Amino acid sequence: MGKRWRLALAFLLAASTVLAGCGGVKQGAGAGDKQVLNWLESQEPPGLDSSISTDVVSFNILNNVREGLYRLNKENQPEPAMAKDVKISDDKKTYTFTLRDAKWSDGKPVTAHDFEYAWKRALNPKTKSEYAYILYPIKGAQAYNEDKGDAEDVGVKAVDDKTLKVELKDPIPYFLMMTSFATYLPQREDIVEKYGGDYAQDPDKMLYNGPFVMSDWKHNKSFQLKKNDKYWDKENVKLDTINFKITKETSTGVNYYNTGKSDFVNLSAGFVDKYKDHEDTVTFHETTTFYLQFNTNEKFFSNEKIRKAFSMAIDRSIITDKISKIGDPAKGLVPPNVEVDGKSFRDLSGEHLKYDPEKAKELLQEGMKEEGIEKAPKIELLGYDTDTAKPEQEYMKEQFKKVLGVDVQIQILPFKQKLERESNGDFQLSYAGWGADYNDPMTFMDMWMTGGGFNRGDWSNKKYDELIEKAQSNPDFKERAEQLVEAEKILMDDQGVAPLYHRARLQLQKPYVKNVWRHPFGADYSFKEAYIEGKE
Repeated sequence: MGKRWRLALAFLLAASTVLAGCGGVKQGAGAGDKQVLNWLESQEPPGLDSSISTDVVSFNILNNVREGLYRLNKENQPEPAMAKDVKISDDKKTYTFTLRDAKWSDGKPVTAHDFEYAWKRALNPKTKSEYAYILYPIKGAQAYNEDKGDAEDVGVKAVDDKTLKVELKDPIPYFLMMTSFATYLPQREDIVEKYGGDYAQDPDKMLYNGPFVMSDWKHNKSFQLKKNDKYWDKENVKLDTINFKITKETSTGVNYYNTGKSDFVNLSAGFVDKYKDHEDTVTFHETTTFYLQFNTNEKFFSNEKIRKAFSMAIDRSIITDKISKIGDPAKGLVPPNVEVDGKSFRDLSGEHLKYDPEKAKELLQEGMKEEGIEKAPKIELLGYDTDTAKPEQEYMKEQFKKVLGVDVQIQILPFKQKLERESNGDFQLSYAGWGADYNDPMTFMDMWMTGGGFNRGDWSNKKYDELIEKAQSNPDFKERAEQLVEAEKILMDDQGVAPLYHRARLQLQKPYVKNVWRHPFGADYSFKEAYIEGKE
């Protein structure tokens, strides 16, 4: 799942120093405090193979135990990580990265070959990576992934151990940011081949080149990160340990927080009023869209009017104002804090969604008549198993019955099973979310192209595909923005998916936790510079 620039809330807290000892000697940030952070996660990570991971839980872990050519800093700008520097050609199509001296957690050097191997592995059709398309800006990548080209023709090449040459099909303004994303992380070929299908399913079946290593993983219960003593920038990593407890119930998480067992908790709607003015409260504005996805291979949802009816039956403001009590009702697919050509995409594209129960009823009847359906079938809605999502799903069920007269059964599944059913197209209607991977509308738009790995409802529109393909390679950024605006209008008019709202999260974080960076794109959190100071 992916994420977002301007409205991201980073904790810009200065790393203060502490005086200690009778000589008044200055010590580093957090000196004297036990550098242990206790965090809560709501889901079990399905796996940590960066070539095939698709969910934000896995991305959050990978962002802290692994490192790509670049990583996002506290201002959410890409900064050199495994790359020491980069030379970009005048036509902005060739990037030559020089790698710094860095080691894997087993002491062996990180090389350019590890990047070439990982990227080509994700593109290999046999890997079946749903995120392979994020590598498509690279010359020859799409052809190889679609089994129409060879690996040798992909524009990524380890010139030597320290030099990685990358050739793009066309110049894009956000490529360096993309290299911080999980699919762009390096992998060691010998380790992947050693463990095969078990690779990255347990802490001892993978390697690490980031600030931390995974030291323990009790599946569906907890996992733990420890400081990586082989990390190239270990001097700037303050935390020794991060303990993650998997907690799906917010009430349990709040209890952990209030009793000192956790330093952080996400709040669900039932706790917003109580804690919105609390001194520990943090508002995290994500660049995320939650939506209904329709399986268009189902006769019922193959009809555009029926899809529109389901969309119009939902009053999106009820979800944000009364259920979650935070976030923004969706006006289109792309969130309001995504930019294109230096402007807000949402301002350019306008509003495409509305609540209209009478029109919804009318469209449902027209659509059923066109398909020869006399009575609406019972519909199964795949839902999340978190207590935050449950009331939202119940509201949608009630609205479909009240407005459309359609019976909907909510099928709540563990996160991993839900993803598997969606990936296999084994659903009628699903409640899903998508976080931006980089700051451009394309991170939301290209996923709905015909045959796209995340186009799980199999929606297809030829004109939409043409516009996205043009925008992917258009060096005229003003014209490109117009193409993306036109494409979103097609997607919304046809209701290929039904966006519902853009999520924000109310969180509690202990005041002694410093420098946890929150990111609106890719992974949610970076703990590299975090530390504990002033904990009693």
